[in-house]
Amino acid sequence: MSQSDRGLRRLAAGTLLVAFQGTTAPDWVLRELEHGLGGVTLFGFNVANPAQVAELTGSLRAAGEPVISLDEEGGDVTRLAYHVGSPYPGNAALGAVDDVELTHRVYRAIGSELAACGINLDMAPDADVNTADDNPVVGTRSFGNDTALVARHTVAAVRGLQSVNVAACVKHFPGHGATQVDSHLAIPVVDVTLDVLRERELVPFRAAIQAGAKSVMTAHVAVPALTGQTPATLSPAALTGLLRNELGFDGAVVSDALDMHAITKSVGLAGGAARSLIAGADLLCLGPIPDYTAVQQVIAEIAATVPAERLEEAAARVEALRTWFGTGTAAAADPTVIGLAAARRAVRLTGSPNPLSDPLVVEIDTPPTIAVGDVPWGLELPEAETIRLKPEDADAKTLLERASGRSLIVVVKDAHRHSASRRLVTMLVTARPDTTVIEMGLPIWRPESAAYIATYGAARANAQAAVELLTA
Repeated sequence: MSQSDRGLRRLAAGTLLVAFQGTTAPDWVLRELEHGLGGVTLFGFNVANPAQVAELTGSLRAAGEPVISLDEEGGDVTRLAYHVGSPYPGNAALGAVDDVELTHRVYRAIGSELAACGINLDMAPDADVNTADDNPVVGTRSFGNDTALVARHTVAAVRGLQSVNVAACVKHFPGHGATQVDSHLAIPVVDVTLDVLRERELVPFRAAIQAGAKSVMTAHVAVPALTGQTPATLSPAALTGLLRNELGFDGAVVSDALDMHAITKSVGLAGGAARSLIAGADLLCLGPIPDYTAVQQVIAEIAATVPAERLEEAAARVEALRTWFGTGTAAAADPTVIGLAAARRAVRLTGSPNPLSDPLVVEIDTPPTIAVGDVPWGLELPEAETIRLKPEDADAKTLLERASGRSLIVVVKDAHRHSASRRLVTMLVTARPDTTVIEMGLPIWRPESAAYIATYGAARANAQAAVELLTA
């Protein structure tokens, strides 16, 4: 390999954020970091505890100057607390409270925990305006469906993270909130005019850019008026024309995970990586699926097809990001105190729960989204019997017999999106109007129960706030 080829390969590798299985870095990752690899993205399967993450990130830093990223949104999407549930409420809860100082404190606390673990880029906050009730990928990850509210809380989140020198990555540009398809599975379409896009979807991104957001994440969504049928991640019109030229963003553009079907089933992983860079991306999140063989293929494709000047431009932006990174010297906040205080302010009660008597908790399970993963959720109600079941497997008559003479509490998650859940809840509440229903997703549908508690998220903090209302 000539010196020129080695230089191109190093530039190509410098655009990649790779992933790996396990709680220690494999040799190939450390070796590639020595040869210019951009960095890594960590997932729940890389995390055991904060001390282990700090040791892992230390080993990565010893091999290079990596961007070390993960998705820590609080609420339903957590990586540091993937196995136990987040101690922080997510964006929907913060939007329900609508106190930008609270949002700033929560995100500063999240940032301080990340910095203590050696993380320097948080793929958050979610700046999508969630205008589609049936959105399968955003939901409680959004601050809400009001453009101005989402914008002001996005700014607060960005400033909170970056106040402890953890770079924010505002997502999913140019907006994933009006979609009803998960880009992990296919290409969602946002079929609105450019005027609507500018007045609704783009407002939070414009505000975040003006607030100094260090990075923006692309969405694998097609906007026919802007990108045709091409996902924004691969669209020069979206990334260069709109984000760079019109909105004036000069930070690092980070792709959403390229192993999603919206990319792999259309242009392939390596082809998608090259096209995203040509369109204007600087760092490519490959996602958890590609192995070292796939990574090598991606590097080769980029080196062969992406102009050197584009790779040099991307390298300069990533280097500017590295220069900005601090050492995370802020004192770690107490997540239990800050998170629970925020969740308590978000929880909403309609009606009055009856005093508990030998309670039966029925948790109606719903399938996790790919973005959230299989994070634990549900109530931890002392001295209660808890049953978790899928609505299609449930027999209302049997449940009612089991609840005879006892307090009945039914827990759902985004019932508005699952007709089987709504049918089961309706049958239970019709027979037992004294039932307390707890919605741990978006409170869009509700039955006529004696009491209805909306938590605006299924994080551990949200659940504890609901339990406090039940036992008050």
